[in-house]
Amino acid sequence: MTQTKRFVGIDVGKFEFCVFCSNDDVVFSLPNTPDGHRDLIERLGPSCHQTIALEPTGGSEWALWEALEEAGFDVRQVSAAHVRSFARSLGNLAKTDPLDACMIARFIAFRPDAGRRLPAENLRKLNVLTTKRRQLVAMRKRLSCQIKQRASQELDDFDEAHMTLMKNQIKSVEERIEGLLQNNKELIQRARILRSIPGIGPVLTAALIGQMPELGNLGEKQVAALAGLAPINHDSGKYAGKRRIKGGRTWLRHLLYQAALVASNHNPALIPFAKRLKQKGKPHKLVLIAVARKLLIIANAMIAKNQMWKTVCRYSC
Repeated sequence: MTQTKRFVGIDVGKFEFCVFCSNDDVVFSLPNTPDGHRDLIERLGPSCHQTIALEPTGGSEWALWEALEEAGFDVRQVSAAHVRSFARSLGNLAKTDPLDACMIARFIAFRPDAGRRLPAENLRKLNVLTTKRRQLVAMRKRLSCQIKQRASQELDDFDEAHMTLMKNQIKSVEERIEGLLQNNKELIQRARILRSIPGIGPVLTAALIGQMPELGNLGEKQVAALAGLAPINHDSGKYAGKRRIKGGRTWLRHLLYQAALVASNHNPALIPFAKRLKQKGKPHKLVLIAVARKLLIIANAMIAKNQMWKTVCRYSC
């Protein structure tokens, strides 16, 4: 006799999480603490024949996710936007914690292959560091703008001290990122391959390793879609609309766009590609997006083949 699969949706908050279990339609809430995590594991019972889904909440879900993984459960982190669109397709416009948990469970039951599994510990640490660097760089940029706009010079000493502090913190975070990449054999090799590609620097290398662990295991179209660099069709009948990029991992797409500025002028495989697009009259932004997509596809192929960059690129552009 086969056991029916059960799908569990968890809406995670900072202080508590709400759980919905399919089959018996049970909804309950527990504190988002180690005791609450242990209580949930006991209530769920055997880990087999159960799939658990939760949404990203800015870090509040990590401890619970780790506890469930250690207990042997199949846990997925699903896109909040996908779940919300799924709920609207069912006519559910209201939003509460129990309803969210129910929709998450119904979504993973509808798409049991959706979502990602818990990244390795070193990748989680890398993501924390890259996120902190991004925040510090944004703060430094805002402070720089404030200094330029201020007419009075009375607070220069405060601003200089603040700017020096942030520069030192950014440098410290970058050193930690480099140290983390150098202390793992697999990460060392992936970093060496990525850094060998003209146009990819240390910041993008860390972001690709941390935010796209799937790199090297996916096809060209899949990896482009993950980064939000795949053109989406907007056609209907005889109308052929403009294709636009959409979705994906936003910060990674921003870094790839910046890298495309360098690659279009210094990468021997991408310089003629960018030149052909310009000669066809393509807009500058479209050219850079196309270069960014090609750059990611090349990185994906090189990681898959475990190959370093060579002077004569073997990947057609």
